[in-house]
Amino acid sequence: MKAAILNEVNKPLSIEEINDPSPRDFEVLVKVASCGVCHTDLHVMKGEVKFPLPCVLGHEISGTVDEVGKGVEGLTVGDRVVCPFIMPCGSCKYCSLGRDDLCEKFFNYNRLQGKLYDGDTRLFRKDGSRIWMYSMGGLAEYAVVPYLGVFKLPDNLPLNESAILGCAAFTAYGAVKNQADLRAGESVAVIAVGGVGLNIIQWAKTLGAVEIIAVDVKDEKLTSASKLGATHVVNSSKEDAVKAVMDITDGEGVDIAFEALGRPETIIQAFNVVKDGGKVVVVGIAPVGTSVNIDIMRMVRRGIRIIGSYGARTRIDMPTMLKLVSKGALNLQETITRKYRLEEVNEGYTALSKGEIVGRAIIQP
Repeated sequence: MKAAILNEVNKPLSIEEINDPSPRDFEVLVKVASCGVCHTDLHVMKGEVKFPLPCVLGHEISGTVDEVGKGVEGLTVGDRVVCPFIMPCGSCKYCSLGRDDLCEKFFNYNRLQGKLYDGDTRLFRKDGSRIWMYSMGGLAEYAVVPYLGVFKLPDNLPLNESAILGCAAFTAYGAVKNQADLRAGESVAVIAVGGVGLNIIQWAKTLGAVEIIAVDVKDEKLTSASKLGATHVVNSSKEDAVKAVMDITDGEGVDIAFEALGRPETIIQAFNVVKDGGKVVVVGIAPVGTSVNIDIMRMVRRGIRIIGSYGARTRIDMPTMLKLVSKGALNLQETITRKYRLEEVNEGYTALSKGEIVGRAIIQP
């Protein structure tokens, strides 16, 4: 099969022919229809997040079941499916508590070593040498996924566009529903409205937020934010974002501020727009070692909660998400603004790195 392989950091991905992968017990082989283009991949490509090389990136996919391994239940060849980036093992301490977002095997085996849970990859070159997997390694024609991370798509959802349910929408749902515990009637600010930020806006609207303030430096992204549910927009390259949010909220601040970029300055921005007793939910991934200076006095005296959010809880949240999206909770077509072929993968990630993509782009092998 063809796959986009990262052989060296800060070098283009290489389109190569490698061996077709095969699923082992409790795994599913998915013929990839689409894979999302995500900033997390960029961090690996730039060497900002350590990951073994060579590897295949791409961690949110949609496709059809091509083969099932022994022990797989509820899935058959030909099923249309979506696969989120957190692939729970189902048996570790955190999975047993329903906290799939903290799965120990996913982090220790996959995120640190590029392996699945028997300690090996499923990707090999023609000479037998190993290629490591970032999640399922979705920038390829086929991907092997542990079956607990494979979900049937409702019939009314489009196959290609549904790929973004695996990270952009999945990450946003976890932030809004679980970590923020957003309640109907609350106000929110979303700092940085790219692929994840736009989905935070949509989930916040679905779950009952009455005031949704989008903050970004690009007018075209803010236009999309308005279409998808933002009640107010602030271009922080043209005005003081903190002052603007305070003016909108009559000097009070918002109940919840989401930060979806992973930069110290935007985390501070989120901290400064939240009201006393409010929550700051940090979603954006930053290069390893990045830190931020927070006013501890205000955090303590005014009861500000700073919460990290990595993703949703796969087995619990994905079925609910799919039901909600099938009823119109998210506008997938409006969120996806660019589509590339696998051979154009470097063009897609270059555009993402330059901040040119509004919403989400997908790769279609």
